[in-house]
Amino acid sequence: MNINENITVADVVTKNIKAAHVFKKHGIDFCCGGGITIEKACAKYSVDYKTLEKELLAIDKVSSRTYDYNSWDLEFLIDHIVNIHHTYVQESLPIILQYSDKVAAVHGHHYTEVLKINKLFQEVAGELTAHMKKEELILFPFIKQLVKAEKEGSVLPQPPFGTVNNPIQMMEQEHENVGDIFKTIAKLSNNYTPPEEACNTFRALYGALEEFEKDLHQHIHLENNILFPKAIALEKNSAI
Repeated sequence: MNINENITVADVVTKNIKAAHVFKKHGIDFCCGGGITIEKACAKYSVDYKTLEKELLAIDKVSSRTYDYNSWDLEFLIDHIVNIHHTYVQESLPIILQYSDKVAAVHGHHYTEVLKINKLFQEVAGELTAHMKKEELILFPFIKQLVKAEKEGSVLPQPPFGTVNNPIQMMEQEHENVGDIFKTIAKLSNNYTPPEEACNTFRALYGALEEFEKDLHQHIHLENNILFPKAIALEKNSAI
């Protein structure tokens, strides 16, 4: 994407809807106030142009490198899940909620599906916020204790939840609940396809929701299919 100070904010977003999230992060109005140049927008909102340019140019840089997650040490995998996926969720939730609230308020009278999407994503935000806290404060520390006990050959104290399988079953059920909500959101949004006449905020909302769902699938895969089965097996082996 070609970026220079004389291109308007709206033009950049029109060419690549992902740019909306960068402008939103810096408090720059890309919708109704997007007709000004990037140079003027930076001056108006006190944003460093070089910083903004760097972030805009980076939005399409997707690493082609693949990782063998299955070979990773469980402690390293947990840190990856927290640092990459939990951080992504925490950073994305407030932005998407702002998009969703605005689109519902402005366009909900005509596109009634966005009212349902708004309510559903609020539910997702609440569930994931509580879900990740339980993982970070209870489940993940215990799995790390399992790993440490195996390495040191020490005996692990009995956890208050009995066996690691109990919180894991709860996490998997919550994964399924959020996944089902997103199936409904995808259906309501026609697989994240905005109307032809949609404004940039409308388009940004659907683009962000689609990106969020893709990250969620990878996030859940790493936990359900790699981390959790290995944690259960590790606990069983330590009891032998």
